[in-house]
Formats: sequence, C-alpha cells, structure tokens
Amino acid sequence: MLNKENTGLIIVDVQGKLARLVSNSDVVISNCAKLIQGAQVLGLPIIWLEQNPEKLGQTVNELQALLIDHSPIAKFTFDAYRDPNFVEAIKTSGKTSWLICGIEAHICVYQTAVHLKNMGFEVNLVSDCVSSRDQSNKDLAIHKLAGSGVDITGLEMCLYELVEDCRAPEFKEILNLIK
Repeated sequence: MLNKENTGLIIVDVQGKLARLVSNSDVVISNCAKLIQGAQVLGLPIIWLEQNPEKLGQTVNELQALLIDHSPIAKFTFDAYRDPNFVEAIKTSGKTSWLICGIEAHICVYQTAVHLKNMGFEVNLVSDCVSSRDQSNKDLAIHKLAGSGVDITGLEMCLYELVEDCRAPEFKEILNLIK
C-alpha cells in the first residue's frame, strides 16, 4: 500500500505539441493536474521532467501553472534514471516509492519506471495519467510494466490510498479534486 511518508511523484515529459497528440490528451492532462494537486495537498515531493525541451517544447501550461515552486529537469535520455540530475533528485528526496505519470507511456515512462523498479524502488504507474500517441502502445506499456513488477494504479485509487482516512486533514481537498 502507498503511504505519504515514503512516496513521491514523477511527472514525465507532458510537453509541447506531443502532449496534445497523445490518445485522450485532454483527459490525461486534466488527470495529471489533479494528481499534481493531490501530491501537493499530501506534501509529496515532485520531480518534474522534460525531454529535450528546446526541441519538444515546454511542459503544457495547465501543469506548469501548478509547478511554480518546482523546476523541470531537462533530460535527453529516454530513461530518466540515466540522467545524473534525476538520480540526485531521487536520492535527495529519501523516498522509496514513486508514482509515475506522463508521456509517452511506452518510451520514457516505461524505461524510467523499469529502471526505478530495477534499482529497488516501489513504482506505481498511474494508468489514467499516462498516454501514448496510439492507445495500443499505452496498453503495451501497462502490460509490460505490470509484468516487470511495477504496480498499476489509478488517480482516484492512489490518492485515497495516500490519504488513508476520511478524518485526515487532507481528505476534503482530495475529495474535491476527484469530484
């Protein structure tokens, strides 16, 4: 089970024109925004990634507006764990469990999640907060990640798992995000 004491959030490459071209882009961006807000309510560390931002563009405005207290880590490898700045951010956080969202599910999200899992972290793919240009590639990524030991969760499922109790001070804010 997820718990807020040892969990963080990784946002992968929701940027530029590609973010608008993935399957169900509006829903995925909206869900990522809710996940970010939920992570902030719960006090989770957030690691924000951008793939080659000079070529692909910056993170979409809807998410950037929520991340004003954070700076993106620019990367060029598809697997973020191959970037020393990402590895440092993971280590500095002290967290052992990571929620992961973003695009594209079958490339950067997949490679980063598998590497994190192989390094001994608990990894939870938030399935309604990831996408690829083709739905079949998203489905393939989820299937392969589940087979690799990555846990598959959803936006509502993970936020309620993290809040744990309807008496928790964060509950009402989480409830309002999900409604």
